[in-house]
Amino acid sequence: MKLLKIALASSAMAITIGATAQSIVQFQNGEGYTTIEQTNGPTLGYNSSSGINLINVDNLIFKDLNKSGTLEPYEDWRLSVKERASDLASRLNVEEIAGLMLYSSHQSIPARSGGYFAGTYDGKPYEQGVTDPSLLTDQQKQFIKDDNLRHVLLTTVLSPETAAKWNNNMQAYCESLGFGIPANNSSDPRHGTIANMEYNAAAGGKISMWPSSLGMAATFDPELLRKFGTIASKEYRALGIATALSPQIDMATDPRWARFDGTFGESSKLSAAMAEAYVDGFQNTGSNWGLSSVNAMVKHWPGGGSGESGRDAHYGAGKYAVYPGGNFEEHKIPFTEGAFKLKGNTGKASAVMPYYTISWGQTGKNVGNSYDPLIITEMLRKEQNYDGVLCTDWSITHDHTVMDNFVDGKPWGVENLTEAERHYECLKAGIDQFGGNNDMKPILEAYQMGIKEMGEAKMRARMEESARRLLTNIMQVGLFENPYVDPTKTGKEVGKPAYMKEGYEAQLKSVVMLKNNGNTLPLQNKPKVFMPKRFIPASVNFLGMRTPEREEYTIDPTLLSKYVEFTESPEDADFALVCITNPSSGIGYNKADVEDGGNGYFPISLQYGEYKAKYARKKSIAGGDPLENSTNRSYRNKTVKASNYTDADLVKTTKELMGDKPVILSVKTGNPLVFSEIEQYADAILVDFGVQYQAILELITGAAEPSALLPMQMPANMKTVEQQYEDVSFDMVPYKDAAGHTYDFGFGMNWSGQINNAKAMLYK
Repeated sequence: MKLLKIALASSAMAITIGATAQSIVQFQNGEGYTTIEQTNGPTLGYNSSSGINLINVDNLIFKDLNKSGTLEPYEDWRLSVKERASDLASRLNVEEIAGLMLYSSHQSIPARSGGYFAGTYDGKPYEQGVTDPSLLTDQQKQFIKDDNLRHVLLTTVLSPETAAKWNNNMQAYCESLGFGIPANNSSDPRHGTIANMEYNAAAGGKISMWPSSLGMAATFDPELLRKFGTIASKEYRALGIATALSPQIDMATDPRWARFDGTFGESSKLSAAMAEAYVDGFQNTGSNWGLSSVNAMVKHWPGGGSGESGRDAHYGAGKYAVYPGGNFEEHKIPFTEGAFKLKGNTGKASAVMPYYTISWGQTGKNVGNSYDPLIITEMLRKEQNYDGVLCTDWSITHDHTVMDNFVDGKPWGVENLTEAERHYECLKAGIDQFGGNNDMKPILEAYQMGIKEMGEAKMRARMEESARRLLTNIMQVGLFENPYVDPTKTGKEVGKPAYMKEGYEAQLKSVVMLKNNGNTLPLQNKPKVFMPKRFIPASVNFLGMRTPEREEYTIDPTLLSKYVEFTESPEDADFALVCITNPSSGIGYNKADVEDGGNGYFPISLQYGEYKAKYARKKSIAGGDPLENSTNRSYRNKTVKASNYTDADLVKTTKELMGDKPVILSVKTGNPLVFSEIEQYADAILVDFGVQYQAILELITGAAEPSALLPMQMPANMKTVEQQYEDVSFDMVPYKDAAGHTYDFGFGMNWSGQINNAKAMLYK
């Protein structure tokens, strides 16, 4: 064994070690990292400033990550990932293991100067044109060095090239510390569409744009999703991202759920097929793990789509998942028959995230899923023989202080415990990692609790078990060998024209046509089209950022005019095009009601106009919170109105202005909705789940033909919504339009009429 110190005189050179010729390439682009391509082994990447040396064993080159001068088993790429991960786990001290168990809060590149994603650079906020956006923030350096954190969640990035450079700076910093464990950067889904961005076959973009998960489900084509996974994984790796916090494979059995649009709909079978394709596409490179592989963290075990009355567990008001239909087991199917039964050799999704919810009445514990050993250890670890990483959803160990704040702590069912005690309960339940926690101190406190309860040997073994799983996911995607990316190649790979084309074609396949009276569509000969402006009410997003009310054209008239002759006069128009979104009525809770003596709870409505919940339960199934005085969360006979109720008015008004001339309605939705308020005023209806408006225009003008089907039911009214069971699929009365078409799961039309939905029925 020889320790090598190689001084490079040029940007690329070849050296000979024994009988083996090796190629060394150095990239000078601000990061100063070096790659070594060797004939009989993997490409190695390291930063010369990090103090890393190379080791020659039998004419093969290895990285001396811990700078010991000796090839340790974890540095030996000839060994199995399991052997390497186990070796390194055994070498780490408790503080280093605790750091691996952390998953950072959301990181924006560059950091914002204030607010939720804020950060500083040498004590100063980011200043455009002055601060290098690829630098690490003071906070990032702190949690990497002081807290040993190695799992980083990225949100917005300035550009693909900036993300690549930031990754290289991050990896060089990690490489300089301790055992040289690289950062495992991750992302929530980032391939959504920009509505008014125009697709150009010859042009690229910042990243390829695809339909949402619900839109992909509407294609009923798992192989299309597998193709997406293959492309998206290449883009992720070019950005320096090695873990996807996706897919979301909850069965969306309650139509009111705010996260419905992130799912594959309400069918367990369709969700399972889509889950398998998505995860396999991300993880499998060729026949196994490879340099384009991305770990997939499927969510949310054991299913989060049955929140009582559709409320979401990001809020204290939505902490309870209920099962009035006794259908708890079916919610596991997307995991057990999909994400855990991959066609490729990676076998199973490499990580799982349980949901915030308390699975009410299912185990006798009535605590959040990550705290429940029956849900984690018994159902997942033992029954499913699952040995991958289990990571909590974000902020479940933080304190809960308010009922209606998205970023509040979510320690459901264990609000009375300290942060350290919550960490310990999760560890005992079988959790490996804590989402949204940059601080290792509570884990170290939990470790001491474990020593007192079970002795140091057992608690150390429990910590090593999690460390092995976490290191496995970093190793199996090749980060220990080369965590660096070439920013010049990133700019060419991410959003390249071929990927943009695939994404756009998928968008065209995801739009459902529900109605086409008198063959209104497709439009012929570039007719005159009137498009009214849409009123958008003032809003506040989940981070508290306010948007003022405004009135605007939904589709940029310049884009519209490329397909039809746009006119502002309904009298001159041959057709009208109205673009709206599904009803939005809030989270089902309003603290002002509490101040007035009520319990704070309101219905979540799927209709635009005023709705009085006279069919709601008199007494909620679940309830109770330290911040509440009542356990009854019923909202019976309370009234709510969608904030965008003017969308329904716009459809009706436009029809009145057009008289007998056809009105085309385009509805962007993330949930089922009640069509009875608007369907009668439209001659043709298209529903999309998040596409570029250009795709809508190409469909209505015949450049493409609709082929998608509904991946969920559209309810006839709010009575059937209230009377359905939160945990059961396909139990609403679906809406029937004037032509006699029923907007049920699997319904959709093309130019010839209703599409044969035999394919969809396989999943019902």
